[in-house]
Amino acid sequence: MRIAIDAMGGDKAPGINVEGALQAAKEWPDTEIVLVGHQDKLEPLLPQRPANLSVHHAEDVILPDDEPVKAVRRKKDASMVVAGRLVREKQADAMISAGNTGALVVTGLLVVGRLAGIERPALAPMLPTMEGHGVLGLDLGANPDATPENLLQYALMGSIYRKKVHGLAQPRVGLLNVGTEENKGNELTKAAFPLLQQAPIHFIGNVEARDVLYGNCDVLVCDGFAGNIMLKSLEGAAGAIFSQLRKEFSSSLITKLAGAVLRPGLRNFRKKMDYSEAGGTPLLGLDGLCLKSHGSSDANAIKNAVRQARNDIKNDLIRSIASEISSGK
Repeated sequence: MRIAIDAMGGDKAPGINVEGALQAAKEWPDTEIVLVGHQDKLEPLLPQRPANLSVHHAEDVILPDDEPVKAVRRKKDASMVVAGRLVREKQADAMISAGNTGALVVTGLLVVGRLAGIERPALAPMLPTMEGHGVLGLDLGANPDATPENLLQYALMGSIYRKKVHGLAQPRVGLLNVGTEENKGNELTKAAFPLLQQAPIHFIGNVEARDVLYGNCDVLVCDGFAGNIMLKSLEGAAGAIFSQLRKEFSSSLITKLAGAVLRPGLRNFRKKMDYSEAGGTPLLGLDGLCLKSHGSSDANAIKNAVRQARNDIKNDLIRSIASEISSGK
C-alpha cells in the first residue's frame, strides 16, 4: 500500500511530518510512504532514508489562515492538493494532512470527490471513553450546518466504519442532543430522530454530551458545529485537568510523594485521552481515504495516523461504505 503525507501541513511542518514518516516507514516496511512537499526543504531532513520512503515535489503550500475554497482552487500545486490528486488518480491509497482543516475538506470535495449517494463528508474522530472502547463521533467539524438527511448519512457511515474497522457486530448509534427524551432538541434533531429510527442501524436514541465519555454509544451523530464545540470542550477540559493535577502534585513534599505513587495510573489515563494516540481523523464520505491530523501533531501522532490509514485500507473501508450506501443497506 502507498500512503501520501502532506509534509508541509501543520504547526510544526515539515520537520515533525518527516520524523513521523521516518518512524512509520521503519515500523511498516511493507508500506510505501510518500512525503508530498517542496523537495528543497525536505531533502536536507532526509540524509538517510529507508527504501520505502520517497519525496513527491509540490511547489506551494496552503497556509493556516488561507481561505479554503480560494486556496484549493488557486494553489493547484500546493502539497495538500497534490496529495489529494495522488489519491484521486489511485497513485496513493490514502493521504494524511495536519494542515488547514477547511482546505482539506475542500480538497476532499473538489479534488478527491464524494462517494455516490453522499451529500457531505464528515470528520469522524474516535473520542476516548472511560471503558476504553471509544466512540466514533461524526460530524465533528467538516460542515457547521447539516440537514436531517446528512445526519442519517453520518449514522450509516459511522455504523459501517465501526463494523468494518473495529469489528462491532451491532454498533449503538446515538444522536447528540440536550436531553434523552424523543421530543427534545432543535428542529434539526427533531427531524433527524425518525429518520434514524427507520434506518438499518441500531439506533438507541438521544445522547447527552455529559454521557459521551462513559461510552453509552459506539457512534455519536451530530452536525459539525455542535460536534466541534463538544470536541474542543473535551480537549480543553482534559488539558486543564492535567495542568491542575501537575500543580497540585508539586505543591508540597506530601503531594509529591502522592504524585509518585499515582503517576503510573495518571500516565495511562493521559495516554487514553491523548489525541496523538489516534493520530488521524478520517473524512468519511469521499471516494478515497483522507485523514486529518491535529494541527499541533507531533511525530508520534503522524506515525499513528499512518497506522490508522493502514488499518482502514486493509479493511477496505471506502469500498465498504460505497457498497452499502449504494445498495441501501
